[in-house]
Amino acid sequence: MASYSYTCMVLALSMMCIEVSLAARQLLQVPAVPAVPTLPTTPGLPKPTLPPLPTVPSLPKPTIPPLPATQLPIPTIPSIPTVPKVTLPPLPAQFPTIPTTIPTIPSIPFPFLSPPPSKASP
Repeated sequence: MASYSYTCMVLALSMMCIEVSLAARQLLQVPAVPAVPTLPTTPGLPKPTLPPLPTVPSLPKPTIPPLPATQLPIPTIPSIPTVPKVTLPPLPAQFPTIPTTIPTIPSIPFPFLSPPPSKASP
């Protein structure tokens, strides 16, 4: 079954190649297109005269005040207060036990889930 699909694919590809080669041959046999005539040139437009641009006024050079000669004192970091020692209460001598069995749930009769009683005919 796979060879049938491969055969169909090869046949389709070869037909497409034939169509492309025929189209290329037809394009080669078409007579040459005549040269495109040149377009007439447009007359030159006069150069406009622009007014001169306004000049940007020069700004005064900014002056930076000098830094003070004396250095400011570096502030000291306050010391961290000590935290009081915390004591934990003692653990109990015996830990409560965890039950390992699952308690049973008492069965409750559900009358609405049971079928209705049959009527016995004499």
